[in-house]
Amino acid sequence: MNTKVCGITQLKQLQQLDGLDIDFAGLIFYKDSPRYVGDKISADDLKNSDFDLKKVGVFVNAGYDEIMQVVEDYGLDVVQLHGDESPDLCEELSEEVEVIKAFKVKDSKVSIDEMVADYDEVCDYYLFDTASSEVEGGTGKQFDWKVLSKAKIEKPFFLSGGIGVDDIAKVKGFKHPDYYAVDINSKVEKEPGVKDMGLVLQFRQGLK
Repeated sequence: MNTKVCGITQLKQLQQLDGLDIDFAGLIFYKDSPRYVGDKISADDLKNSDFDLKKVGVFVNAGYDEIMQVVEDYGLDVVQLHGDESPDLCEELSEEVEVIKAFKVKDSKVSIDEMVADYDEVCDYYLFDTASSEVEGGTGKQFDWKVLSKAKIEKPFFLSGGIGVDDIAKVKGFKHPDYYAVDINSKVEKEPGVKDMGLVLQFRQGLK
């Protein structure tokens, strides 16, 4: 099972994640986020670092030029689009960089297949997170994963939203042919943007 740790704000913690064989690290470039990384890790330091993990830049309703400038400046491997980005923007970006399109799941009545239909040809991965009217991105809460079990999806996806060490058995027990990775953030933090590496290690080892 692939693991993504999102909301990293320290270069040292990126190095530690790499040492723990974490597959993806999320760096949030949305200025209203308490985990905004733009003024915490320098572009040169990140670009010149040699990691095995993939560096994922998380954006909310940013434009093509802005996103690609950050990709270039920070040496990002993947972009995650966490807002209301159009299929056209996803397609344009996917010609230059791997794209994760995030979708917010409100309740078990939503049709996942209808939600993702327009994005099927224009991104590399999906990510499913819990919808909230109050915050963009991490809510620290889970949605009902059964809604994914009923969907075809047919693209590798990340499972996100309020997942922590207490959910290891649930994460391992969840089944779907396109289930690709689990995304953790607030449940493994000491404070916003600062991870508890003991919890990250515990989570990673628990998945094995």
